[in-house]
Amino acid sequence: MYSVRIFTNTKVITMPTETKKYTDKQELIAKFSNALGHPVRVAILQQLSKQSCCFHGDMAEVLPIANSTLSQHLKVLREAGLIQGEIDPPKTKYCINKDNWHLAKGLMIGFFD
Repeated sequence: MYSVRIFTNTKVITMPTETKKYTDKQELIAKFSNALGHPVRVAILQQLSKQSCCFHGDMAEVLPIANSTLSQHLKVLREAGLIQGEIDPPKTKYCINKDNWHLAKGLMIGFFD
């Protein structure tokens, strides 16, 4: 276990750092689950899984949400690694990140078994 020293004025406070409490597998399951935790994100993934790619504007026409809200949901999915984007101004094209898609599928199946 390591410790972190915090200097405040003249005092030195030593605080132990946290040791890792969860396995990498548990953290990945939680990360993917969080990304799937909203119906809009589920709808985005369903739409993208049916085609090779999709432009942001096309999704905005299909989904009943504001463009800025769609962008936030796409950001969550991108940060979780479930989708990837290709920016070619003024358009952004998204597609499923197939490697992470298969990883998430395997983790979820294993989790529920």
